[in-house]
Amino acid sequence: MTAEMKGGRLAREAAMLGELPLFGRYLDARRRRQHGMTEAQLPDGTHTSTDAADAIREACGIVSRAEIDHDEQAAAMLRRIVADFMKWKGKMERDA
Repeated sequence: MTAEMKGGRLAREAAMLGELPLFGRYLDARRRRQHGMTEAQLPDGTHTSTDAADAIREACGIVSRAEIDHDEQAAAMLRRIVADFMKWKGKMERDA
């Protein structure tokens, strides 16, 4: 990444996503499912906005969210993260 690289729409989308408490709950549920954990072992609310930002950067293979707007693979991964989150959110709303 260069010093002049600026984030655009996708970087802002990633930042806003990471600030959503519900996205943190999604990360909690995802981690429980991946590791066979119970809610008692990993309660909702465990993932913070900082954890969410770290998770997005790690999944996208970037150091800074600004890179998402300049890396097609990172952009594709962010789109997948958003789609998976929206699918999970819809299921949560239907099950409520």
